[in-house]
Amino acid sequence: MNIKQAKQEIANTLKAYLARDALGNYLIPAVRQRPVLLMGPPGIGKTQIMEQIAAETGVGLVAYTITHHTRQSAVGLPFIEKRTYGGEEFSVTEYTMSEILASVYRLMEKTGLKEGILFLDEINCVSETLAPMMLQFLQCKTFGNQHLPEGWLIAAAGNPPEYNKSVRDFDVVTLDRVKRIDVTEDFPVWKEYARRKGVHGAVVSYLDIRKDNFYRVETTADGLQFATARGWEDLSELICAYEKLGLRVSREVVGQYIQMPRIAKDFANYLELYYKYQRTYQVEDILRGTWLPITVSELRAAPFDEKLSVMGLTLSRLSGEARNTRRQDALSTALHAALTEFRERIAEEEPQAVLAQLVRRRQETLKRAKEAGQLDRETRDLTQREINTLEDYRRQLAEENVSPAEAMDAVRGWFSREVDRRTALGGETGTMFANAFRFLEETFGDSQELVIFVTEITAGYDTSWFVENFGCDAYFRHNRELLFDDTRHRIREEIQAAKAAEQEETQDE
Repeated sequence: MNIKQAKQEIANTLKAYLARDALGNYLIPAVRQRPVLLMGPPGIGKTQIMEQIAAETGVGLVAYTITHHTRQSAVGLPFIEKRTYGGEEFSVTEYTMSEILASVYRLMEKTGLKEGILFLDEINCVSETLAPMMLQFLQCKTFGNQHLPEGWLIAAAGNPPEYNKSVRDFDVVTLDRVKRIDVTEDFPVWKEYARRKGVHGAVVSYLDIRKDNFYRVETTADGLQFATARGWEDLSELICAYEKLGLRVSREVVGQYIQMPRIAKDFANYLELYYKYQRTYQVEDILRGTWLPITVSELRAAPFDEKLSVMGLTLSRLSGEARNTRRQDALSTALHAALTEFRERIAEEEPQAVLAQLVRRRQETLKRAKEAGQLDRETRDLTQREINTLEDYRRQLAEENVSPAEAMDAVRGWFSREVDRRTALGGETGTMFANAFRFLEETFGDSQELVIFVTEITAGYDTSWFVENFGCDAYFRHNRELLFDDTRHRIREEIQAAKAAEQEETQDE
């Protein structure tokens, strides 16, 4: 499976394991709830999908890299207890609770969540002393005499031996008690994820051109060399940070993340070209609708890779603006729900106190989601923005000495600024979309470049959201033409197939 399919299968497994019958018992008994064993190359997102599943399903997540544990921390420390058997007292060795199991109970206590995922990474790289206990845990869900609580899915991940010399093979007894999912790298799936997460446009457009460089692991005379999905995403984060700080990403810096010199050098050169195209073709002027005729003629005559890069630059900017609009839309929606509650409560409570309670509740929600392992960056940022805005409302009520009778009108006026900001962002972004289409139509006409551009907008999470919510006449026009061409092509194929079948029948006769 690719990582997207694996994520869906694990989510389905969790759903099946947590399903209950009419009497409240689990449909699949705990003894038949096999741990999920996720096997695949390093750096393709095995850990991240666990975080995403926990956030999307609302269950808890406890994650451990098992190689960091000793037998004592995983199983517990021995202590001597006195026991009486047949009237005679004996000293018996017992064990303290496993740190891993204690973390599960601690999360349940803190968050109130009774169900979740226990994720054990690098499961097949455990030390020799710990290996038997981990195999017992996968088979029986126990460390010693301590059992994992019901309602918790064990998910483990490991790397195949070709990627890690320290791995150990599982025996048949263990493999026959787990649900094994083998995961492979898949660039189109990662690209979809990259667009959703806002991975830097240079990374996405480079890998679009050099797909073979997305994931590679090679053993050379100079040692192990590799480029992984994790490396590209981490490099993207650094590039974005460096750009904000006015710093340059050198070839050496790229090589610290993409540890295959040939690819690191190639991408570093491409990054320089990416910035050069940004300056040469003045993408900001294109989006403002003020491009020069020479820009059109130069791009029209450019090599195809250069055309793709410029379209990538344009799409990256459009995605960023669409993302800002979507986030402002989400903030407006969240604030509207908060202010509806505010309006209902201020008749009986002090307005500032109500806003303070709303802020406190969201802070608690944020803390609980973080403790439960459910907090992704976008949810965190949205909640923090909502908290900051509500706190600003409370502060302004105090500073302007607004009376309780006037509080709702005052807050409604401040809230309208957020709605106006959403409208303004939508209008500005819509203009950018229209200008981008006008420029590309003038440059390429109805060519394959326009087909690629429309396809990329459809595939992009933020761009497709924007078009769906704010519209874009040029996009809909070109999309209809593409749909018409696809239909015409399909009909032509069906006619040809029918003719071929008819000819075969004639020959048989």
